[in-house]
Amino acid sequence: MVKIVGFKTFERKDGSEFCALIVQGGIEAVKSKETGKTYFTARKVNVGCTFDEEMCESLIGSDFPGSIQKVEVEAYEYVIEETGEMITLTHSYEYVSEEDNVVKSNVVEKELVL
Repeated sequence: MVKIVGFKTFERKDGSEFCALIVQGGIEAVKSKETGKTYFTARKVNVGCTFDEEMCESLIGSDFPGSIQKVEVEAYEYVIEETGEMITLTHSYEYVSEEDNVVKSNVVEKELVL
């Protein structure tokens, strides 16, 4: 399950606006690469929607089936806000519905066999 924790309004290239819901997954334990200590976190992602701001506001706090999963993407640069450091990432996080997760977990991709 994910929880809708907020929303953001974005501007398209043509100047019109659209909203994205901010969804947050469950708590997970992560080990720090620097200190080796475990800490708790929760993944958040923006999910585009067709709702107006009023509807988005009314959805905050709602639970929704699915999860937030790490996916490999083309390399991109990201600035760490706290330090200003620019890093290159090859992953992102995305919302995955329960149905898509079942398919992803049970379907084997086609492979070339010689």
